[in-house]
Amino acid sequence: MEYDHIRAVDPDVADALEAEVERERDTLEMIASENFVSEAVLEAQGSTLTNKYAEGYPGERYYGGCEHIDTVESLAIERAKELWGAEHVNVQPHSGSQANMGVYLAVLEPGDKILSLDLTHGGHLSHGHKVNFAGKLYEVEQYKVDPETGYLDYDEIYEHAVEFEPDIIVSGYSAYPRQVEWERIQEAADAADAYHLADIAHITGLVAAGEHPSPVGVADFVTGSTHKTIRSGRGGIIMCDEEYADAVDSAVIPGMQGGPLMHNIAGKAVGFKEALDPEFEEYAAQTVENAKVLAETFQNHGFGLVSGGTDTHLVLVDLRESHEDVTGKDAEEALEDVGIVLNANTVPGETRSPFVASGIRAGTPALTTRGFDADDIERVGDLIARTINHIDDDDVKAEVAEEVQALCDENPLYE
Repeated sequence: MEYDHIRAVDPDVADALEAEVERERDTLEMIASENFVSEAVLEAQGSTLTNKYAEGYPGERYYGGCEHIDTVESLAIERAKELWGAEHVNVQPHSGSQANMGVYLAVLEPGDKILSLDLTHGGHLSHGHKVNFAGKLYEVEQYKVDPETGYLDYDEIYEHAVEFEPDIIVSGYSAYPRQVEWERIQEAADAADAYHLADIAHITGLVAAGEHPSPVGVADFVTGSTHKTIRSGRGGIIMCDEEYADAVDSAVIPGMQGGPLMHNIAGKAVGFKEALDPEFEEYAAQTVENAKVLAETFQNHGFGLVSGGTDTHLVLVDLRESHEDVTGKDAEEALEDVGIVLNANTVPGETRSPFVASGIRAGTPALTTRGFDADDIERVGDLIARTINHIDDDDVKAEVAEEVQALCDENPLYE
């Protein structure tokens, strides 16, 4: 990739950008929330739309000169409606967290109640963690997964909802490897007379491709990120029935932000068009298959998995079951040394700090985008296990690093 114009103005930034391209090419990206967008999406996000303010919505802008902006945003909205079957879509949130904020502002008042999954059990900061805006503005209680099975306990969620009487229940998670039964969460919401927000940030692409059941038409609100399994412009999205459209749109602007990032919305539009191609369904299916193979490979090496496997794009390893003295951070750093990038992650029953953690989270979206098939993923799983099993052996790590480079060369990125 060329950065000639940047280099002429700012060589330091150009050097960093080129180094990042090389890092992405020469490492195995396995952070479950990351992916590689196409060069078409990159062009859209780096387009002249970054020059334009467009406060408001298509046909109702506060500034002039927005006719082409309106075209792009309208395309993004219509394509999202087709992908997920939603009645109303807002593509302006800058992130999945801001999409959640938009829903909260639309229907909650400060001090209202949120019921959501505990962060250490797979929830997200924006679902009500005490250090996040949601935890500071609202009263939050959290449910957990079953400590024995690693699965959501829907009966417990129902009982918790009836007792707590939340104003909104949040489903959808950042480190839960199983399919979510949206209807069961909705039953709890109905029993508590609460709204239901389904956050599909991680599984937007899997839902669009039919690889995971959809909460659209079940939950009152569906939010998501647009740069994970859907591989579109970086940002967030809110979907809802038409009855909530005005409240959501007003919450986004003027409620929480001004001008939308139109270059990002252009990236969303292009990425959504790519996702409407039948080949995207093949990609999503391969992503899930690759995650299952990765889970099986880890189990063959004696690693314990939260919930015993996966139905989605990610695998959550509990290192305490096989490597009691190896923390998640130890594993993350050792793997990065050999060119495998994933993250330390808390696990149910966590006793360590989130910065250290007892588990690792590995995802397959980015490697699948590079063309990795099940055989490749099995090799990757073997390399991860080999590194962790010999975490202090520099000779083994050097051998693994060579094999990682070979895999990268066999599946080139941004040629």
